[in-house]
Amino acid sequence: MNTQPVLRANDITKRFENHQALKKVSLQIFKQNIFGLLGPNGAGKTTFIRIINQIIAPDEGYIEINGEKLREDHIYKIGYLPEERGLYKKMKVGEQAIYLAQLKGMPRHEAKQKLQEWFEKFDIMPWWNKKVEELSKGMAQKVQFITTVLHDPELLILDEPFSGFDPINTELIKNEILELRDRGTTIIFSTHNMESVEEICDNFALINQGEKILEGNVEEVKKQFADNTYLITLKTDDFNPEILSNPPFEIKKTQKINGQTLIEIKIHPPAETNDLLQAILPHYTIIKMEEKIPSMREIFIQTVTQLQQKPVQI
Repeated sequence: MNTQPVLRANDITKRFENHQALKKVSLQIFKQNIFGLLGPNGAGKTTFIRIINQIIAPDEGYIEINGEKLREDHIYKIGYLPEERGLYKKMKVGEQAIYLAQLKGMPRHEAKQKLQEWFEKFDIMPWWNKKVEELSKGMAQKVQFITTVLHDPELLILDEPFSGFDPINTELIKNEILELRDRGTTIIFSTHNMESVEEICDNFALINQGEKILEGNVEEVKKQFADNTYLITLKTDDFNPEILSNPPFEIKKTQKINGQTLIEIKIHPPAETNDLLQAILPHYTIIKMEEKIPSMREIFIQTVTQLQQKPVQI
């Protein structure tokens, strides 16, 4: 098995006047992986992406592509969809798409053939000879997505790719991203939308104020942050909390719904789930019980809050 990462970032640091956008950010992204680059607006995500695309250079550190230091010609292996969309408004849609494909080294006849296949797939072929200014925002975004992936890049960088799309087109693009991953493309998915990460990403790095503060596999990290809290649905609307009111159990919330009671309860060690069951079952019928796994949004808030509470080192 080849364990060589497609992209490796080594202590990337970038400053702009009095602002340090990135502080020694290191990470690895492996083949056929959707890697979430997460963080709030201004965290440093776009700066990092621009360094990969050689739009700007780092002050310190370096990028490797397939084990080689980043070179000019690596750009032909990369597809980049920036958050700031932009097409030439007066050009015809088809001609502009061909032009953008040629910039990535595709012959004109090959570009036209593949573009027409994609336009048919996205149901925008009738707009081939229209001017870009006649397109809706959603259709223009579809065109840009197509031109980004047309040359089959080995590494695909998507910066807020769902921005401005309605739910139907969001689902369309999401499915295309997953299909590209399944065909072997490595994808960097940059976003501040934590919910979309849970749906689409395999691994992630969380950046805040220019620093990487958390990384790993999405599902594994979510399980690591679980705090032994369970959601239990009881077949009763007359629940007596006194049976669980003492340690090692901590009732966080109860809610009555249609003749049932939903309890959110934390088990403190050394107690285990069997102890909780033994406390409940003599009194009530359990309809459903599941561990409460935190969302990526909750993990982000918890991680950032903990960092802010650390004492300053002098």
